[in-house]
Amino acid sequence: MPTRAESAALTRRALLDAAADLLDLGGPEAVTLREVGARAGVSRGAPYRHFTGKDSLLTAIATESWQRIGDQVHALRTEQGVPAADKLRGALRTLIGVGRKQPHLYQILFRRPGHRPEELREGLDRVRRQLCGPGDDPVADRLRAAGRFQSEFLAVVAELVGERDARHYTALLLTSAHGIADMELSGHLGADSLGTTAEELVDTLVRLVTDAGATA
Repeated sequence: MPTRAESAALTRRALLDAAADLLDLGGPEAVTLREVGARAGVSRGAPYRHFTGKDSLLTAIATESWQRIGDQVHALRTEQGVPAADKLRGALRTLIGVGRKQPHLYQILFRRPGHRPEELREGLDRVRRQLCGPGDDPVADRLRAAGRFQSEFLAVVAELVGERDARHYTALLLTSAHGIADMELSGHLGADSLGTTAEELVDTLVRLVTDAGATA
């Protein structure tokens, strides 16, 4: 028989998987704690024992996604015998691929927090936990996970342009990748519209950064 902690971890995992499925199928509007609980096959009150509300659930999904993306970029960065340019190309394609395959998740990853009533309430809950005692901070976990991805990406870029210029080119590449993904999601990027593709643009970005590193 599983322990209470093991049972709680299994329930949380089922809730996160169910919420991720609903997000992919219908966007954030489809993710409600009641629907998530029903899809996970748990009691009606179970979601509320693991998440303070809908936004904390979406924050947890974003955190896991950033962790997964960070793991993928880390694997690329540390792979032996792969040219630095190919590592960068793979890292850019990883990020753009999320936008292509899971557009609702992608929007959640880059959503600016703190502007919805649910998020304000969760912010107040976070302050209360910090004042009254120890507790997990889902938003901080999300920021750490996103920061780890950025650090891994920064290290990939540094292989090409050096430490001094790595942040500048990382900013250029990430904003470009985000623009590519957003244009593709909106249907404004393609051979029929602008006469190019996301893959071609990624190749151009990699070539530009590689050339900049060679002349530095």
